[in-house]
Amino acid sequence: MASHKDFVDYVVEQLREAGAIRSRKMFGEYGLYCDDVFFAVICDDQFFVKVTPQGEAAFPGLPKAPPYEGAKDYIWVEDVDDRDTMTALTRLTCLALQEQPQKRRK
Repeated sequence: MASHKDFVDYVVEQLREAGAIRSRKMFGEYGLYCDDVFFAVICDDQFFVKVTPQGEAAFPGLPKAPPYEGAKDYIWVEDVDDRDTMTALTRLTCLALQEQPQKRRK
């Protein structure tokens, strides 16, 4: 089942205080970017954030699950109405991802 644009727009709106958030349609689902850093996906109208040590440490109670079959685990944010948690997790994750060395494309 593909995600609905209305849900994606709601998540983007919830994250407005985390930075410049944009979505990009990918294979019927959506990738999310914060300040041009790919940090999350929306699959089947569910919000998943990349796992970082900082995010895991700050939010140990959030479950992890793969957003689609064959994917690595992401942090699954079930309560997309909790703007404070979503914003804090997004900021932590994006800062951690920006600090990682960039992978070279072959």
